[in-house]
Amino acid sequence: MKKLISAILLISIAFSFMACVGKSKKLVVWSFTDELGGYIDNYWKKDFPGKYEIEYTSTTRAKFSDKLTQALESGKGVPDVFALEDSFVRKYIESGPEYLLDLTDIYNEIKDAVYNYPAQIASYNGRVYGLAWQVTPGAVFYRRSLAKKYLGTDDPDEVQKYLANWNKFMETAALIKEKSNGKCCITSSSQDDLFRPYASTRAKPWVVDGKLYVDRRMEEYMDLCKVMYENGYAAQILQTDAVRTAGIKGTLMDENGKPVECFSFFLPTWGLHYFLKARAPETSGDWAVCQGPVSYHWGGTWIAAYKGTKNPKAAKELIKYFAADPAFLERLANDTGDVVSNKNVVNKIKDSYSEPFLGGQNHYAAFANMVDNINGSLTQGSDQAIETLFSECVTAYIKGEKTKAAALTTFKQQVAETLGY
Repeated sequence: MKKLISAILLISIAFSFMACVGKSKKLVVWSFTDELGGYIDNYWKKDFPGKYEIEYTSTTRAKFSDKLTQALESGKGVPDVFALEDSFVRKYIESGPEYLLDLTDIYNEIKDAVYNYPAQIASYNGRVYGLAWQVTPGAVFYRRSLAKKYLGTDDPDEVQKYLANWNKFMETAALIKEKSNGKCCITSSSQDDLFRPYASTRAKPWVVDGKLYVDRRMEEYMDLCKVMYENGYAAQILQTDAVRTAGIKGTLMDENGKPVECFSFFLPTWGLHYFLKARAPETSGDWAVCQGPVSYHWGGTWIAAYKGTKNPKAAKELIKYFAADPAFLERLANDTGDVVSNKNVVNKIKDSYSEPFLGGQNHYAAFANMVDNINGSLTQGSDQAIETLFSECVTAYIKGEKTKAAALTTFKQQVAETLGY
Protein backbone atom coordinates (compact mmCIF):
# COMPACT_ATOMS: atom_id res chain seq x y z
CA MET A 1 0.00 0.00 0.00
CA LYS A 2 2.84 2.37 0.90
CA LYS A 3 4.49 1.58 -2.45
CA LEU A 4 1.24 2.42 -4.26
CA ILE A 5 0.90 5.74 -2.42
CA SER A 6 4.53 6.58 -3.14
CA ALA A 7 4.04 5.80 -6.82
CA ILE A 8 0.92 8.00 -6.97
CA LEU A 9 2.80 10.82 -5.26
CA LEU A 10 5.69 10.52 -7.71
CA ILE A 11 3.33 10.57 -10.68
CA SER A 12 1.52 13.59 -9.24
CA ILE A 13 4.80 15.42 -8.70
CA ALA A 14 5.92 14.55 -12.22
CA PHE A 15 2.70 15.89 -13.75
CA SER A 16 2.95 19.05 -11.65
CA PHE A 17 6.52 19.53 -12.78
CA MET A 18 5.56 19.00 -16.42
CA ALA A 19 2.74 21.49 -16.07
CA CYS A 20 5.10 24.06 -14.60
CA VAL A 21 7.60 23.46 -17.36
CA GLY A 22 4.85 23.85 -19.92
CA LYS A 23 3.77 27.15 -18.39
CA SER A 24 7.33 28.43 -18.26
CA LYS A 25 7.62 27.91 -22.02
CA LYS A 26 4.78 30.30 -22.84
CA LEU A 27 5.62 33.73 -24.23
CA VAL A 28 3.07 36.53 -24.58
CA VAL A 29 4.00 38.81 -27.49
CA TRP A 30 2.41 42.17 -28.36
CA SER A 31 2.79 44.34 -31.44
CA PHE A 32 1.07 47.16 -33.32
CA THR A 33 0.74 45.32 -36.67
CA ASP A 34 0.46 41.72 -37.85
CA GLU A 35 4.00 41.84 -39.23
CA LEU A 36 5.81 40.27 -36.26
CA GLY A 37 3.01 37.72 -35.88
CA GLY A 38 3.54 36.66 -39.48
CA TYR A 39 7.25 36.23 -38.88
CA ILE A 40 6.54 34.07 -35.81
CA ASP A 41 4.15 31.84 -37.77
CA ASN A 42 6.09 31.66 -41.03
CA TYR A 43 9.67 31.48 -39.76
CA TRP A 44 10.12 30.88 -36.02
CA LYS A 45 7.51 28.14 -35.66
CA LYS A 46 8.81 26.37 -38.75
CA ASP A 47 12.40 26.53 -37.51
CA PHE A 48 11.48 25.58 -33.92
CA PRO A 49 8.15 23.73 -34.01
CA GLY A 50 6.59 23.45 -30.57
CA LYS A 51 9.55 24.97 -28.76
CA TYR A 52 7.47 27.65 -27.03
CA GLU A 53 3.79 28.39 -26.83
CA ILE A 54 3.43 31.92 -28.19
CA GLU A 55 0.34 34.01 -27.56
CA TYR A 56 0.40 36.88 -30.05
CA THR A 57 -1.76 40.01 -29.85
CA SER A 58 -1.87 42.86 -32.35
CA THR A 59 -3.30 46.25 -31.33
CA THR A 60 -3.70 49.23 -33.65
CA ARG A 61 -0.77 51.64 -33.65
CA ALA A 62 -2.98 54.43 -32.29
CA LYS A 63 -3.87 52.43 -29.17
CA PHE A 64 -0.78 50.28 -28.73
CA SER A 65 1.47 52.68 -26.80
CA ASP A 66 -1.23 53.57 -24.26
CA LYS A 67 -2.03 49.89 -23.75
CA LEU A 68 1.62 48.95 -23.24
CA THR A 69 2.30 51.89 -20.91
CA GLN A 70 -0.70 51.01 -18.75
CA ALA A 71 0.46 47.39 -18.47
CA LEU A 72 4.05 48.33 -17.62
CA GLU A 73 3.07 50.91 -15.01
CA SER A 74 0.54 48.65 -13.32
CA GLY A 75 2.64 45.51 -13.62
CA LYS A 76 -0.50 43.62 -14.63
CA GLY A 77 -0.94 41.71 -17.86
CA VAL A 78 2.46 42.76 -19.15
CA PRO A 79 3.62 40.86 -22.26
CA ASP A 80 6.93 39.05 -22.18
CA VAL A 81 8.05 40.44 -25.53
CA PHE A 82 6.78 43.46 -27.44
CA ALA A 83 7.49 45.48 -30.55
CA LEU A 84 8.33 49.19 -30.40
CA GLU A 85 7.84 51.56 -33.33
CA ASP A 86 10.23 54.35 -34.28
CA SER A 87 7.85 57.12 -33.22
CA PHE A 88 7.69 55.89 -29.61
CA VAL A 89 10.63 53.53 -29.13
CA ARG A 90 12.74 56.06 -27.19
CA LYS A 91 9.91 56.70 -24.75
CA TYR A 92 10.39 53.14 -23.51
CA ILE A 93 14.14 52.88 -23.98
CA GLU A 94 14.66 55.90 -21.73
CA SER A 95 12.73 54.09 -18.99
CA GLY A 96 14.65 50.90 -19.72
CA PRO A 97 16.18 50.27 -16.29
CA GLU A 98 12.74 50.34 -14.72
CA TYR A 99 10.68 48.30 -17.18
CA LEU A 100 12.81 46.63 -19.86
CA LEU A 101 14.98 43.54 -19.89
CA ASP A 102 18.64 44.39 -20.48
CA LEU A 103 19.72 42.96 -23.86
CA THR A 104 23.29 44.22 -23.79
CA ASP A 105 24.66 40.67 -23.58
CA ILE A 106 22.92 39.75 -26.84
CA TYR A 107 24.06 42.94 -28.53
CA ASN A 108 27.67 42.31 -27.52
CA GLU A 109 27.47 38.92 -29.20
CA ILE A 110 26.16 40.32 -32.49
CA LYS A 111 27.43 43.92 -32.65
CA ASP A 112 30.15 43.21 -35.21
CA ALA A 113 27.54 41.80 -37.60
CA VAL A 114 24.84 44.46 -37.32
CA TYR A 115 24.44 48.10 -38.35
CA ASN A 116 25.09 50.61 -35.61
CA TYR A 117 22.26 53.14 -35.61
CA PRO A 118 19.42 50.83 -34.38
CA ALA A 119 21.47 50.07 -31.28
CA GLN A 120 22.16 53.79 -30.78
CA ILE A 121 18.42 54.41 -30.69
CA ALA A 122 17.82 51.46 -28.37
CA SER A 123 20.58 52.31 -25.88
CA TYR A 124 20.32 54.24 -22.61
CA ASN A 125 23.16 54.95 -20.20
CA GLY A 126 25.36 52.48 -22.04
CA ARG A 127 22.90 49.57 -21.92
CA VAL A 128 20.90 48.15 -24.84
CA TYR A 129 17.19 47.50 -24.31
CA GLY A 130 15.94 46.75 -27.83
CA LEU A 131 17.09 45.10 -31.03
CA ALA A 132 15.87 45.47 -34.62
CA TRP A 133 15.59 43.10 -37.55
CA GLN A 134 15.58 45.91 -40.13
CA VAL A 135 17.21 49.19 -41.05
CA THR A 136 15.20 51.94 -42.72
CA PRO A 137 17.40 54.40 -44.59
CA GLY A 138 15.48 57.05 -46.49
CA ALA A 139 16.01 58.23 -50.05
CA VAL A 140 14.24 59.98 -52.91
CA PHE A 141 11.87 57.95 -55.10
CA TYR A 142 11.13 59.70 -58.39
CA ARG A 143 9.05 59.11 -61.52
CA ARG A 144 11.22 58.00 -64.43
CA SER A 145 8.85 59.45 -67.04
CA LEU A 146 8.95 62.90 -65.41
CA ALA A 147 12.73 62.76 -65.01
CA LYS A 148 13.12 62.06 -68.73
CA LYS A 149 10.62 64.78 -69.60
CA TYR A 150 12.10 67.57 -67.48
CA LEU A 151 15.71 66.54 -66.75
CA GLY A 152 16.47 64.60 -69.92
CA THR A 153 17.45 61.42 -68.07
CA ASP A 154 15.96 58.86 -65.70
CA ASP A 155 19.29 57.26 -64.75
CA PRO A 156 19.62 57.24 -60.92
CA ASP A 157 23.26 58.33 -60.99
CA GLU A 158 22.44 61.28 -63.24
CA VAL A 159 19.29 62.28 -61.35
CA GLN A 160 21.28 62.19 -58.11
CA LYS A 161 23.44 65.00 -59.51
CA TYR A 162 20.33 67.17 -59.67
CA LEU A 163 19.50 66.36 -56.02
CA ALA A 164 22.99 66.05 -54.55
CA ASN A 165 22.51 68.76 -51.90
CA TRP A 166 19.86 71.27 -50.87
CA ASN A 167 21.14 73.97 -53.23
CA LYS A 168 20.96 71.54 -56.15
CA PHE A 169 17.56 70.35 -54.97
CA MET A 170 16.16 73.89 -55.02
CA GLU A 171 17.73 74.63 -58.41
CA THR A 172 16.08 71.49 -59.77
CA ALA A 173 12.75 72.45 -58.20
CA ALA A 174 12.91 75.74 -60.11
CA LEU A 175 13.97 73.96 -63.31
CA ILE A 176 11.11 71.48 -63.15
CA LYS A 177 8.59 74.24 -62.53
CA GLU A 178 9.94 76.25 -65.47
CA LYS A 179 10.07 73.35 -67.94
CA SER A 180 6.61 72.12 -66.95
CA ASN A 181 5.04 75.59 -67.00
CA GLY A 182 4.09 75.06 -63.36
CA LYS A 183 2.39 71.71 -63.99
CA CYS A 184 4.97 69.64 -62.10
CA CYS A 185 6.18 70.01 -58.50
CA ILE A 186 9.36 68.48 -57.17
CA THR A 187 7.52 67.18 -54.07
CA SER A 188 3.93 66.87 -52.93
CA SER A 189 4.42 69.10 -49.87
CA SER A 190 6.70 71.96 -48.96
CA GLN A 191 6.96 70.99 -45.29
CA ASP A 192 6.46 67.32 -44.41
CA ASP A 193 8.46 65.89 -47.31
CA LEU A 194 11.60 67.66 -46.17
CA PHE A 195 11.33 67.37 -42.39
CA ARG A 196 12.99 64.02 -41.73
CA PRO A 197 15.90 64.61 -44.12
CA TYR A 198 16.59 68.00 -42.55
CA ALA A 199 16.17 66.83 -38.94
CA SER A 200 18.66 64.03 -39.58
CA THR A 201 21.46 66.53 -40.21
CA ARG A 202 21.19 68.35 -36.86
CA ALA A 203 24.31 68.60 -34.73
CA LYS A 204 22.30 68.12 -31.52
CA PRO A 205 18.87 66.69 -30.57
CA TRP A 206 15.85 68.71 -29.44
CA VAL A 207 16.67 68.48 -25.72
CA VAL A 208 20.20 69.14 -24.45
CA ASP A 209 20.95 69.12 -20.71
CA GLY A 210 17.24 69.34 -19.93
CA LYS A 211 16.64 72.39 -22.13
CA LEU A 212 15.07 72.86 -25.57
CA TYR A 213 17.66 73.28 -28.31
CA VAL A 214 16.68 74.57 -31.76
CA ASP A 215 19.48 73.51 -34.08
CA ARG A 216 20.41 75.99 -36.80
CA ARG A 217 19.55 73.32 -39.37
CA MET A 218 15.92 73.49 -38.30
CA GLU A 219 15.90 77.26 -38.80
CA GLU A 220 17.35 76.68 -42.26
CA TYR A 221 14.58 74.14 -42.84
CA MET A 222 11.96 76.79 -42.00
CA ASP A 223 13.41 79.15 -44.61
CA LEU A 224 13.65 76.46 -47.26
CA CYS A 225 10.02 75.44 -46.66
CA LYS A 226 8.92 79.06 -47.08
CA VAL A 227 10.79 79.37 -50.40
CA MET A 228 9.23 76.09 -51.56
CA TYR A 229 5.75 77.34 -50.71
CA GLU A 230 6.07 80.87 -52.05
CA ASN A 231 7.53 79.69 -55.35
CA GLY A 232 5.05 76.88 -55.90
CA TYR A 233 7.68 74.14 -55.90
CA ALA A 234 5.32 71.86 -53.95
CA ALA A 235 1.61 71.19 -54.38
CA GLN A 236 0.59 71.50 -50.73
CA ILE A 237 2.02 72.67 -47.42
CA LEU A 238 1.41 69.47 -45.45
CA GLN A 239 1.58 65.90 -46.66
CA THR A 240 -1.51 64.14 -45.39
CA ASP A 241 -2.06 60.50 -46.25
CA ALA A 242 -4.54 61.57 -48.95
CA VAL A 243 -2.04 64.01 -50.46
CA ARG A 244 0.71 61.40 -50.56
CA THR A 245 -1.60 58.80 -52.13
CA ALA A 246 -2.87 61.22 -54.77
CA GLY A 247 0.69 62.24 -55.63
CA ILE A 248 1.79 58.65 -56.03
CA LYS A 249 -1.22 57.78 -58.18
CA GLY A 250 -0.82 60.89 -60.33
CA THR A 251 -4.13 62.48 -59.28
CA LEU A 252 -2.78 65.24 -57.04
CA MET A 253 -4.36 68.69 -56.96
CA ASP A 254 -2.61 71.84 -55.75
CA GLU A 255 -4.12 74.20 -53.17
CA ASN A 256 -6.11 75.91 -55.94
CA GLY A 257 -7.66 72.66 -57.12
CA LYS A 258 -5.55 72.37 -60.28
CA PRO A 259 -4.01 69.01 -61.29
CA VAL A 260 -0.27 68.80 -60.74
CA GLU A 261 2.38 66.18 -61.40
CA CYS A 262 4.58 65.11 -58.48
CA PHE A 263 8.18 64.41 -59.42
CA SER A 264 9.44 62.74 -56.24
CA PHE A 265 8.84 61.56 -52.68
CA PHE A 266 11.18 61.28 -49.72
CA LEU A 267 10.51 57.74 -48.50
CA PRO A 268 12.35 55.00 -46.57
CA THR A 269 12.97 51.38 -47.56
CA TRP A 270 9.46 50.27 -46.67
CA GLY A 271 7.94 53.13 -48.65
CA LEU A 272 8.51 51.08 -51.78
CA HIS A 273 6.26 48.27 -50.56
CA TYR A 274 3.70 50.05 -48.36
CA PHE A 275 3.27 53.28 -50.31
CA LEU A 276 4.32 52.96 -53.94
CA LYS A 277 3.46 49.35 -54.72
CA ALA A 278 0.39 49.25 -52.48
CA ARG A 279 -1.17 52.50 -53.66
CA ALA A 280 -0.25 52.68 -57.31
CA PRO A 281 0.53 49.23 -58.73
CA GLU A 282 -0.35 50.54 -62.19
CA THR A 283 2.77 52.78 -62.09
CA SER A 284 5.14 49.81 -61.91
CA GLY A 285 8.34 50.39 -63.85
CA ASP A 286 8.02 54.18 -63.76
CA TRP A 287 9.96 54.68 -60.51
CA ALA A 288 13.60 54.81 -59.49
CA VAL A 289 15.49 55.70 -56.31
CA CYS A 290 18.55 57.77 -55.45
CA GLN A 291 20.04 59.06 -52.20
CA GLY A 292 18.98 62.70 -52.52
CA PRO A 293 20.50 65.61 -50.56
CA VAL A 294 21.28 63.78 -47.26
CA SER A 295 21.24 60.47 -45.42
CA TYR A 296 18.31 59.94 -43.05
CA HIS A 297 16.07 57.23 -41.64
CA TRP A 298 12.32 56.92 -41.21
CA GLY A 299 10.49 54.32 -39.16
CA GLY A 300 11.53 50.86 -38.10
CA THR A 301 10.59 48.29 -35.48
CA TRP A 302 12.50 47.22 -32.38
CA ILE A 303 11.83 44.19 -30.17
CA ALA A 304 12.13 44.46 -26.40
CA ALA A 305 11.18 42.37 -23.37
CA TYR A 306 9.66 43.01 -19.96
CA LYS A 307 12.14 43.19 -17.11
CA GLY A 308 9.77 41.16 -14.94
CA THR A 309 9.17 38.36 -17.44
CA LYS A 310 9.17 34.89 -15.92
CA ASN A 311 10.94 33.62 -19.01
CA PRO A 312 13.93 35.90 -19.66
CA LYS A 313 15.95 33.18 -21.36
CA ALA A 314 13.14 32.33 -23.77
CA ALA A 315 12.42 36.02 -24.42
CA LYS A 316 16.05 36.68 -25.26
CA GLU A 317 16.21 33.64 -27.50
CA LEU A 318 13.18 34.84 -29.50
CA ILE A 319 14.56 38.38 -29.79
CA LYS A 320 18.01 37.19 -30.81
CA TYR A 321 16.49 35.02 -33.54
CA PHE A 322 14.63 37.91 -35.14
CA ALA A 323 17.40 40.47 -34.71
CA ALA A 324 20.45 38.41 -35.55
CA ASP A 325 19.86 34.94 -37.00
CA PRO A 326 21.55 35.04 -40.45
CA ALA A 327 19.47 32.25 -41.97
CA PHE A 328 16.19 33.87 -40.92
CA LEU A 329 17.26 37.35 -42.02
CA GLU A 330 18.42 36.14 -45.42
CA ARG A 331 15.08 34.42 -46.02
CA LEU A 332 13.23 37.50 -44.81
CA ALA A 333 15.19 39.77 -47.13
CA ASN A 334 14.62 37.53 -50.12
CA ASP A 335 10.92 37.06 -49.34
CA THR A 336 10.04 40.68 -48.56
CA GLY A 337 12.78 42.94 -49.89
CA ASP A 338 13.23 44.30 -46.36
CA VAL A 339 16.71 45.74 -45.75
CA VAL A 340 17.77 43.72 -42.72
CA SER A 341 19.93 44.83 -39.81
CA ASN A 342 22.63 42.20 -40.29
CA LYS A 343 25.19 43.79 -42.60
CA ASN A 344 26.83 40.45 -43.36
CA VAL A 345 23.54 39.21 -44.80
CA VAL A 346 23.05 42.48 -46.69
CA ASN A 347 26.53 42.29 -48.22
CA LYS A 348 25.92 38.68 -49.21
CA ILE A 349 22.73 39.33 -51.15
CA LYS A 350 22.74 43.01 -52.12
CA ASP A 351 24.16 42.58 -55.61
CA SER A 352 21.57 40.03 -56.72
CA TYR A 353 18.48 42.25 -56.70
CA SER A 354 16.52 43.64 -59.61
CA GLU A 355 13.23 45.36 -58.74
CA PRO A 356 10.66 45.43 -61.61
CA PHE A 357 8.66 48.19 -59.92
CA LEU A 358 11.79 50.37 -60.12
CA GLY A 359 12.44 49.57 -63.76
CA GLY A 360 14.88 46.80 -62.87
CA GLN A 361 17.00 48.94 -60.52
CA ASN A 362 18.85 47.22 -57.68
CA HIS A 363 17.33 49.23 -54.83
CA TYR A 364 18.78 46.89 -52.21
CA ALA A 365 22.37 47.75 -53.06
CA ALA A 366 21.47 51.44 -53.20
CA PHE A 367 19.93 51.39 -49.72
CA ALA A 368 22.81 49.35 -48.31
CA ASN A 369 25.14 52.20 -49.23
CA MET A 370 23.03 54.70 -47.28
CA VAL A 371 22.91 53.06 -43.84
CA ASP A 372 26.32 53.88 -42.38
CA ASN A 373 25.76 57.64 -42.40
CA ILE A 374 22.62 57.53 -40.23
CA ASN A 375 22.96 59.09 -36.77
CA GLY A 376 20.75 57.32 -34.23
CA SER A 377 21.87 59.46 -31.30
CA LEU A 378 19.50 62.30 -32.28
CA THR A 379 16.37 60.33 -31.40
CA GLN A 380 14.71 61.11 -28.06
CA GLY A 381 11.52 60.12 -26.29
CA SER A 382 10.13 63.66 -26.41
CA ASP A 383 10.59 64.04 -30.18
CA GLN A 384 7.01 63.37 -31.22
CA ALA A 385 5.50 65.95 -28.86
CA ILE A 386 8.11 68.59 -29.68
CA GLU A 387 7.90 68.04 -33.43
CA THR A 388 4.12 68.35 -33.44
CA LEU A 389 4.47 71.83 -31.93
CA PHE A 390 7.33 72.67 -34.30
CA SER A 391 5.20 71.73 -37.30
CA GLU A 392 2.57 74.26 -36.19
CA CYS A 393 5.30 76.87 -35.85
CA VAL A 394 6.63 76.22 -39.35
CA THR A 395 3.15 76.31 -40.91
CA ALA A 396 2.44 79.70 -39.34
CA TYR A 397 5.71 81.05 -40.75
CA ILE A 398 5.19 79.58 -44.22
CA LYS A 399 1.70 81.05 -44.50
CA GLY A 400 2.90 84.46 -43.36
CA GLU A 401 0.79 84.40 -40.20
CA LYS A 402 3.88 85.05 -38.08
CA THR A 403 7.43 86.18 -38.61
CA LYS A 404 10.10 83.55 -38.16
CA ALA A 405 11.14 85.04 -34.81
CA ALA A 406 7.55 85.22 -33.55
CA ALA A 407 6.81 81.66 -34.68
CA LEU A 408 9.90 80.34 -32.88
CA THR A 409 9.04 82.31 -29.75
CA THR A 410 5.56 80.77 -29.67
CA PHE A 411 7.06 77.33 -30.24
CA LYS A 412 9.49 77.69 -27.35
CA GLN A 413 6.74 78.95 -25.05
CA GLN A 414 4.48 76.00 -25.94
CA VAL A 415 7.28 73.49 -25.32
CA ALA A 416 8.03 75.07 -21.95
CA GLU A 417 4.37 75.11 -20.93
CA THR A 418 3.45 71.61 -22.08
CA LEU A 419 6.71 69.67 -21.69
CA GLY A 420 8.74 71.67 -19.22
CA TYR A 421 11.80 72.17 -21.45
